[in-house]
Amino acid sequence: MDWLFAQQIRPFMKLAAQASLLLNLALLAPALYMLQVFDRVFASGSIETLVMLSVPLLIMLVLGYYMDAARARTLAAAGRRVEACLAPAALGNALQQAAAGQRHDQEALRDVAQLRSLLASPGVVALFDAPWVTIYLLIITLMHPLLGGIAALGAVSLFALGVFTEYATRRHTERALAAARATHRQADLLMRNAESVVGMGMTTRAIETWQQCCDDQHEAQEQLAGISARLGSLARMSRQGLQAVALGFGAWLVIGREASPGIMIAATILLGRALQPVELLIGGWKAMIEARGAWRRLGERQSHQRQAPLALPPPKGRLDVERLVFSPVAGRAPLIRGVAFTLFAGDSLGIVGPSASGKTTLVRLLLGIRAPQTGKVRLDGADISHFDRDLLGRAVGYLPQEVQLFAGSVAANIARLQKPDPQAVIRAAQLAQAHDLILRLPEGYDTEIGDGGCLLSGGQRQRIALARALYGDPRLVILDEPNANLDEEGDMALAAALAGLKARGVTVILVGHRQSIMKQLDKLAVLNKGVFESFGPSAIILARLREGAKIVQFPAAESLQVQA
Repeated sequence: MDWLFAQQIRPFMKLAAQASLLLNLALLAPALYMLQVFDRVFASGSIETLVMLSVPLLIMLVLGYYMDAARARTLAAAGRRVEACLAPAALGNALQQAAAGQRHDQEALRDVAQLRSLLASPGVVALFDAPWVTIYLLIITLMHPLLGGIAALGAVSLFALGVFTEYATRRHTERALAAARATHRQADLLMRNAESVVGMGMTTRAIETWQQCCDDQHEAQEQLAGISARLGSLARMSRQGLQAVALGFGAWLVIGREASPGIMIAATILLGRALQPVELLIGGWKAMIEARGAWRRLGERQSHQRQAPLALPPPKGRLDVERLVFSPVAGRAPLIRGVAFTLFAGDSLGIVGPSASGKTTLVRLLLGIRAPQTGKVRLDGADISHFDRDLLGRAVGYLPQEVQLFAGSVAANIARLQKPDPQAVIRAAQLAQAHDLILRLPEGYDTEIGDGGCLLSGGQRQRIALARALYGDPRLVILDEPNANLDEEGDMALAAALAGLKARGVTVILVGHRQSIMKQLDKLAVLNKGVFESFGPSAIILARLREGAKIVQFPAAESLQVQA
């Protein structure tokens, strides 16, 4: 990541450094102008000399203006390049973690934005000007050694203050950042569970919990702001004081005829210019500490990402599951224990079981969203984790238990956020038996469905999500509770869709409860406590289940039974 980052911003840094060179050369002009005005113009009283000195000064100031603006634009462009380089990977990693059910850091994009804003901050600008401090001090020393010594002592003092500022604010900055992230996470959590919070009258308590996080954040930020303000004010007053001391000693040298008035004024101006980057660095420590933390977190995220796998040919649908064992937390009992089976292209499998038996976890393992501790999921003989995710996604259709749609049109949702191919969208909807349902919407396939599909009923969302799962003619389709929100018409449409998939030779895995759907499938597996208790042809397993004595948590009247 360090190498990639350096490669991306190196051209911009070179341009910014070149602009800083010309800018600082231009900023020498005012001090030299003052030196000549006091020592030559006042002594000679020559207007012509004043004009001849003013013209080059004006040219240098115009040059400085353009170089300052060019540097600012270059650093802003560097920030955009950094964001373009890091943001997609950061978001992709967060999506992978969320899909795997892991704790995902929603601050990834904020960390990238922090790095982008740092590149255009006064602190980074001061870093480009900092090498010129020694040049300014050398010029002041050439004017008079005493003034050079005062300037050097002042620069060292301000640098020491900068080091102390970093030490004094580091802990407070990290605490303020952690508090801010906690507040954002709490707000995101409440928004994701807004229906439950409002529906069960938890709004007041939820707001109080969020407000407590805000109070902690404000307290940490106030402590940081207080110490940063004091140290920043000390830096500013110290710089002003050092300029006053230099001016006083310069006046003393002028009175003693050891220096000219022009040297006194020019040295004071140069001293202010020399100390300005140090002062800006002190004021920018907070932003730099925040950016350092953001860079560290991004590096940690990147370290967990593996390299892009070698592109494998599109799979045809054979699925081999080899004794999967999975536990979300090390040391705890596995949720999946020794599950193994084989499906040939075109086979269909139903999975039933009581609540918390591991059905959804197994589905995520089959999709490669989660990685088992032992065992393999192989698609056409290749470990599913070795497939490129984009290629795998085009070959796999997935309908999750909790359907989530995106704001936009029906067609855009079916097309999986790609530019919709009208023929492919209609073909997927017809295969899902959702074409007629979509045509009955106000604007058909162009109907806007709102954020999360809020303008649709639960059954409509589920059937459109099924069409999305079938978009692009996938070879493996996994459906988790596809009829949870369906009415009788929706059940009939699902049955027709399964028959169509069978005719196309698509491998299907369906997690469900209703016996009518399971009759259509080739094989049936009973999952209980992470173990396949039964596996075989659907007719045989259904007969065994009907003979069983223990009914498991299936709400429908035709719910399946699991053997005692």
